[in-house]
Amino acid sequence: MVNGPYNPYASTGRAMDQAQFDAGLRTHMLRVYNYMCLALAITGVTAFVGSQIPALVQLIHGTPLKWVVMLAPLAFIFFGFRPDRMSASALRTSLMAFSVLMGLSMMSIFLVFTGQSIARVFFITAAMFAGTSLWGYTTKANLAKMGSFMMMGLIGIVIAGLVNIFVGSSALQFAISIIGVIVFTGLTAWDTQAIKEGYASSYGDEANGRMAVMGALSLYLNFINLFQMLLSLMGQRNE
Repeated sequence: MVNGPYNPYASTGRAMDQAQFDAGLRTHMLRVYNYMCLALAITGVTAFVGSQIPALVQLIHGTPLKWVVMLAPLAFIFFGFRPDRMSASALRTSLMAFSVLMGLSMMSIFLVFTGQSIARVFFITAAMFAGTSLWGYTTKANLAKMGSFMMMGLIGIVIAGLVNIFVGSSALQFAISIIGVIVFTGLTAWDTQAIKEGYASSYGDEANGRMAVMGALSLYLNFINLFQMLLSLMGQRNE
């Protein structure tokens, strides 16, 4: 299987110029990363600004509303994104709305951890993400098997996390964080390769636009989860 950028629809008598295809692929990937970075920025600003408003903090974290805020992003993933039914612009709007919800659910990190440690872990996460995503884009290896294994690990993390909500075990949380770093690092490489290989100029701008938003969502979730796992391991708590 060839994993480099190439025109999957090239054929005798009807071959697309390779340079044109490569340029289109680069534009597509840049669009994916731009959407992802914008979503991350919205989440970060929402979380920080929200944490500085005592009334909002009390409303969310001092009442049962916190469970609604915590579960809202998960519900949004399942019901807020319909790539087969929504236009590219509608999906972009949904991604931005989801970013705000995620920011509200992450307000507590600014209450629990010091600003310095949050910044340090963020840059560590960014470096890890960039390196892993670059590898996923450039590697000639087929990452499908690794991706399937990582998805099984993700299911295990979700189940263990739900159990730990009721158990409250620090040892279990430590194990979840360690495994989570491995899983979300692997998923970053796998998703990047899948986004690259899913591109085809013949799909048209609208279809590729929808694919770009969904690809950005996948990478965004990998980044957010990797950041949270690393923060759990390396973050310095407020005294």
